[in-house]
Amino acid sequence: MSKPQLVIMAAGLGSRYGGLKQTAPVDEEGHFLIDFAVYDAIRAGIEEVVIILKPELEADFRETIGRRIAPFIKVTYAFQRLEDCLPSGFSVPSERKKPWGTAHAIMCAADKISGSFVVINADDYYGRSAYESVFRFLTNVNTENEHAVVGFRIENTLTENGSVARGVCRVSDGYLTDITERTRIEKRGGCAAYTEDGEHWHDIPQGTIVSMNMWGFQNGILNDITDAFPIFIKERLPLSPEKAEFFLPYVPDMLVSQGKARVRVLPSEEAWYGVTYQPDMPKVASAVADMKGKGIYPAKLWG
Repeated sequence: MSKPQLVIMAAGLGSRYGGLKQTAPVDEEGHFLIDFAVYDAIRAGIEEVVIILKPELEADFRETIGRRIAPFIKVTYAFQRLEDCLPSGFSVPSERKKPWGTAHAIMCAADKISGSFVVINADDYYGRSAYESVFRFLTNVNTENEHAVVGFRIENTLTENGSVARGVCRVSDGYLTDITERTRIEKRGGCAAYTEDGEHWHDIPQGTIVSMNMWGFQNGILNDITDAFPIFIKERLPLSPEKAEFFLPYVPDMLVSQGKARVRVLPSEEAWYGVTYQPDMPKVASAVADMKGKGIYPAKLWG
């Protein structure tokens, strides 16, 4: 059985921060958070990474991150375009400019994924143990309808500088019962709250398990994602033709609700770090320096 691949969703990299060229390194050696992701994945046992980009980011990405990691791991690129992987008979609405979302990104990379795979966002730090747990799951469980999601405590995943998007999970006996994507969660009161309309806020209790799009998927999920896209277009797109997104959690949530799959929740106590907003950078840089000081990472990852 082949080892799981790492699939990094980087097509939206820098959209809120300011673009790949303007993304400042998180340490004096010039590393980005994605360098630490690949480094942790290699330490967990992963030997190949598929990176999903917008075509216009390719040259910058290859020149910065790509050339650093290429000597240490097999690198394959895939590209997400608005017009790619659309259902037969469907065309992009004239008013649509926004990408179709994270599940669509995986569809665009399907021909590069040969077996089971780990999915992550490009601009999130997940922690070494998270990669180890999901790699261990995929190398020990090969049932096509059993997947995994790494679950983080909500209080470990917030920024002081704005809102974050998280998949809020309900869990029973270690398995996901449902997941709801909340696109505007902020640090409020004792912990967190989310809003759908910008006016009414709903508390998220401390200890609530959330997903940050770190999944362990069997290869069969690719067919499930493809099958779910027309359903999304029929049911969700008419509600918001310009902004509705085909989020990755939509598919495993649908499969679980239909009894077609199970999703193991792999708990993690890791703290999240991310550069969603420019003011996040000092905290991230301080955390990276601290982890290097403790020997979790070497000064130069690829030296």
